[in-house]
Amino acid sequence: MNLLDVVEKIYANPNVSKFPAFRTGDTIEVAVRIKEGEKTRIQVFQGTCIAMKHPGQMNGHFRVRKISDGVGVERVFPYHSPAVEGITVIARGKSRRAKHNYLRARTGKAARVAIDYSR
Repeated sequence: MNLLDVVEKIYANPNVSKFPAFRTGDTIEVAVRIKEGEKTRIQVFQGTCIAMKHPGQMNGHFRVRKISDGVGVERVFPYHSPAVEGITVIARGKSRRAKHNYLRARTGKAARVAIDYSR
């Protein structure tokens, strides 16, 4: 076992094995641990997964976008971040793209991804 394997084993998030399988275009809820002073709490960020890079790997991350008060908000979540407590899939999106960057330019109903009822 080389040094990189040892470091990855130490910093790996044990919750990753509990994450459900999701793809870009899916509407997901990400439970994130927020630290405010001495206290910590769980905050849910719900939106559409618009990009994924190296799913499940140590350097992998996914990007979630939501509209909050008419303003688009995006957050990048590393898979093995200790702040990510859990992921819940709300709706499966019907998508044939790997990245959904085009959603940034769209507003209203045009910014939706169709729901895939067959998955």
